[in-house]
Formats: sequence, structure tokens, C-alpha cells
Amino acid sequence: MSCVLTTKKMFLDRLSTGETGKMRIWCNSPFMSVIRPRDHLKAQEPFAGWMIQKPHKVATFFGCIGKDHFGEILKKKAEEANVDARYYEQNEEPTGTCAACITGDNRSLVANLAAANCYKKEKHLDLDSNWELVEKAKVYYIAGFFLTVSPESILKVAKHASENNKIFCMNLSAPFISQFFKEPLMKVMPYVDILFGNETEAATFAKELGFETDDIAAIANKTQNLPKENVKRQRVVVFTQGKDDTVATVGDKVTMFPVVDIDQNTIVDTNGAGDAFVGGFLSALVREQSLEECIRAGHYAANVIIQRVGCTFPEKPNFH
Repeated sequence: MSCVLTTKKMFLDRLSTGETGKMRIWCNSPFMSVIRPRDHLKAQEPFAGWMIQKPHKVATFFGCIGKDHFGEILKKKAEEANVDARYYEQNEEPTGTCAACITGDNRSLVANLAAANCYKKEKHLDLDSNWELVEKAKVYYIAGFFLTVSPESILKVAKHASENNKIFCMNLSAPFISQFFKEPLMKVMPYVDILFGNETEAATFAKELGFETDDIAAIANKTQNLPKENVKRQRVVVFTQGKDDTVATVGDKVTMFPVVDIDQNTIVDTNGAGDAFVGGFLSALVREQSLEECIRAGHYAANVIIQRVGCTFPEKPNFH
């Protein structure tokens, strides 16, 4: 039986609240989600839940929203997606939003974080009813974006995972995290069992740590060998590279995994591809499948997302 807790700055199942041409507005919320142990293996996130399908409402999200229209939309859509959303609701800031401008297979995001910056550890994570859900989890995933909001929340979860030999995953999320939030990032890094990122984020991380190489495979190897608290688990590093091979550390070696072959003309919207990859990866991880199978599941989920407008997916996956 497996369960997952995740923390991210942006609600993965981004909701389109308005659309003009190719400009879309999304609601945002930093959150944690917990897969509660039931009778079957579970995955977290809308993407991972979609990959596994049933049972419903296996994911519980913690996050911060405003008491407003966009907050109500997030709650409604979470309910429709069979996600158990437990938000910290406050009046200081409105629910965050993000404008996404899509041009071909490129994108530009402009975020108004608002309530996404208002998550409070002592007012939400520390509550007994919420921490009990954390304690039930066995796999944790936190995006680097959350380092800008509540690094103390990340450390509390990370230390719990390490002390109890659970799997703690993290994402570099964006180059600016390594550049401007290096100190909190490196405080968490010793607890990271699985690290995700793309080639740009990996290169920036390497530059900030003085690795003196721009070779992604070499960066993955050096990152794997950074100091680690829980020596019972060897760190796994996974760096995606768009249409190029995904780089991952397998044991003491670095291995390349080809992505799903696709006609570039069928790419509609790359927004959410990284989230989809992680969701697919975790859906296999919680079922205790091999690293190779986790990456294959991640590639499949990302491949589906980039051929659709917005972070949407068909009713059921066609993954075998």
C-alpha cells in the first residue's frame, strides 16, 4: 500500500477561466496533496490519478486560496476531478491567477501569485488533522516553487520522510529557484531521494553549484553524489530534455531514455508537460515499478498533454 504527499506552487490541473485566441487565464494555488491509504495502490496529482483511474478521491490537496470566485472555481473543479481539496482559505489576498500565451510550441507565463504566497505552516500543515494525512503518506513530491513560500513546511515533510525511510521527491521547477533561492534549496537537498528537472534548470543548478560542466549527464551524476541524509536510498536524478532523451541516474550509471516519437506538427500546447511527466512517473512509482517503467509512464503522460489545449487529458489513458 502506497500513498503520496505533494507540494507545488501551481495547481497541476490548471483550470482555464478565460480564453481569447491563445491567451488563457489559469487559477493558481500552492498546495500539498496526500494519497490516503485505502484498498489499492494510489498515485497523486490529477495526472497520476488519471493514469491509475480508480478508486476516486485518492488525492488530498492542501493549498491556499482566497475567499472569492476563482477560489470557488478551484474547489468546484477539484470536486469534478475527484480530488479531495483541503484549502487554507484567507482574506488577505485573492486566489492566484496566471496568464499563458502560447505561440507555436513556445509559451510565456505571467503569474499573479497572490494567495499562492500566503500558505502558513502553523495554520494548516501543523494542524493534527492535516499532519495525520502526511504521516500516512509513503511517497512525497514537492516542487521547487514552494521554496519561495514556505521552506519550513518543506523541511518538516522532508525530515519526516528521511527519518522514516520514505521516498521524498523534489523538482528544480525553474532556473530562478537555483539562482535566487539556492540557500533554502540546498538545505532541503540532503533529504531528496528523487530529483526532477529539465535541461535548462539542470544547467543553471550546475552553474550555481560550480560543477564546471554543461553536460547534462555529468550534471546528473554530480547531483546524485551530493550529500544525503538517508543513506539507505541512493538518490535518483531525472532530467528531461524536451524532444531529446531523458537523462536519469540508474544505480551508479547515467542512462538515456528516448522519449515517445511524435510529429512536431501535432504539438498544440507544451504547458503542463513537465507536470504530466512527473504525474505519470509517480503513478508507476507508487506501484513499486522499475525506474525504467516510471520514466516510460512519464513520457506517455507528457506526450498526451502536449497534443491537447491546456492541461487536459482524455477520459482514460491508453497506456500498457
